[in-house]
Amino acid sequence: MRRDSGSVQSGNSQLAGDGDVIRVVMNGVTGRMGYNQHLVRSVLAINDAGGVPLSGGRVVRLEPVLVGRSDARLRDIAERHGIQDWTTSLEEALDTVKDGTGIYFDAQLTSARYAAVRTAIERGAHVYVEKPSAATSAEADDLAKRADAAGIRHGVVQDKLFLPGIRKLRSLIDGGFFGRILSVRGEFGYWVFEGDWRTSQRPSWNYRAADGGGITADMFPHWTYVLEGLFGPIEAVTARAVTHIPYRWDEQGERYDATADDAAYAIFELAGGVIAQLNSSWCVRVHRGELVEFQVDGIEGSAVAGLRDCVAQHRGVSPRPVWNPDIPNETVFRDQWQPALLDGEPGNAFRLQWEMFLRHVLDGGPFPHDLHAGTRGVLVAELALRSSAEGRRLEVPAS
Repeated sequence: MRRDSGSVQSGNSQLAGDGDVIRVVMNGVTGRMGYNQHLVRSVLAINDAGGVPLSGGRVVRLEPVLVGRSDARLRDIAERHGIQDWTTSLEEALDTVKDGTGIYFDAQLTSARYAAVRTAIERGAHVYVEKPSAATSAEADDLAKRADAAGIRHGVVQDKLFLPGIRKLRSLIDGGFFGRILSVRGEFGYWVFEGDWRTSQRPSWNYRAADGGGITADMFPHWTYVLEGLFGPIEAVTARAVTHIPYRWDEQGERYDATADDAAYAIFELAGGVIAQLNSSWCVRVHRGELVEFQVDGIEGSAVAGLRDCVAQHRGVSPRPVWNPDIPNETVFRDQWQPALLDGEPGNAFRLQWEMFLRHVLDGGPFPHDLHAGTRGVLVAELALRSSAEGRRLEVPAS
């Protein structure tokens, strides 16, 4: 069945009874993250595997409706993957999932998210959004409250918690491996080319404050749910956000002023006395095992976790380093750590959370990663930027 721009037709999807298909309006799939992680590696991968098992032996498959600004790009993606429905009209797409009959997913640039998600909530669609859930904490909080009042299911992407490395780290925490945790050290980032002599790996809006760009707004919502999901509530933040590279080149090769921060350095004080130090930068060349790594130190042991891997060193086998700068160091410290294990296949982090959200919508299963959790991340990012601007430590209200 052919679907031209502005002519999406309603499907037969249901959420109960014999319904085994649920419609998902996907806004922003022409972007890298929306296309790769959410459409191809999550929604289409779920369908390729036969769907998501539900209670009572049911299995649900997803019927995507693609939404975006470019009809040509949507048509190309739809034809490439055999998807029937695409449109440049958000209103008409939402007509196919209104009144609780489907899901609206948003992976647009941040500045466009609030209006679209609010419209979806008003139509009664369940909503699942990329982080940050809105450009400001006031907007994010408004969406969460509107979703509650509408009685819909809602969620925000918190993919880092589902990564194999972080799941291995969580297993160590749950098993009491660390004893009392003392500190967390996080390093994230890589060199993003300016766009003049080598193409930039990130879209230019990331470096314009007016468009919702900035590494603090982008990454601190991640750090919020990772820290609070693993170690405890954030009680205070001290941060310094900077723009190291003052100008870059956009997708048309035009030079523009970079008005958003491209690096941020922060100290988070957590409940129970845990101190977390996180460096985030798009102006750093990688000399570590993975693009992000967290080192956790406790009385009984330490661990270093990345996207996929996690290694640990227990108190009983900790070596005894000796400081002596007068002789060559012959110790390979990384060889003294043991790999942490994870039962079963790790799976794609985005897909795992999609499956969890689908069970939440269709079976009422637990899903703590809701729009209120999204608001928390935006709030911490705002406080970090304010801390940087004012040059002081700021307390973070309890959630």
